[in-house]
Amino acid sequence: MKKALLIILVCGVIVGCSGGKQIARLDPETVTDLSGKWNDTDSRLVAEEMISDCLSKPWLTNFAVENGAKPVVTVGFIRNKSSEHIDTEVFTTDFERELINSSQVRFVAGKEARAEIRGERQEQSEFASRETMKLMRNETGADFILQGAVKSIEDQEGGKRAIFYQTDLELVNIETMEKVWIGTKEIKKGISQGKTKW
Repeated sequence: MKKALLIILVCGVIVGCSGGKQIARLDPETVTDLSGKWNDTDSRLVAEEMISDCLSKPWLTNFAVENGAKPVVTVGFIRNKSSEHIDTEVFTTDFERELINSSQVRFVAGKEARAEIRGERQEQSEFASRETMKLMRNETGADFILQGAVKSIEDQEGGKRAIFYQTDLELVNIETMEKVWIGTKEIKKGISQGKTKW
């Protein structure tokens, strides 16, 4: 009897353990829309399309003609005004990558990174040798700042839900406060949940 009970217990443990998690590595370019919420694919596609549109507009050529140089750009805050958590740092990095990789503009670090680097230069002025320390007040100032927001509207009825995302960006001349480009990208997702309640 004890032996039969032990065998049943061992079989139960084996069956219970066999239903564990399965992990599969995916190509980062793979579209994985599991929840229907904002995800890495949305962030990447929005950044690629919006920066491509931004760099195709007249402000870029106009600046090059007037100044004989590429404009210097930085990315400011991309605010999350949506109904869900969106890591705007990932979003901001996507914009930075697209701008830098375009080779059409020069790019300077954002506000938080500049503060950290200034602290490093301050320490160097106290502790590094004269030959290797980096000079204060020798930064390249940005000509333009990219700012914007992600917003969302959600509609739901029964087992169906629709989420509408709108990303608005604007490129502003830092000296004159002139907006030289405004772009909008919209994404709409439909999610069906069968008869299960949300």
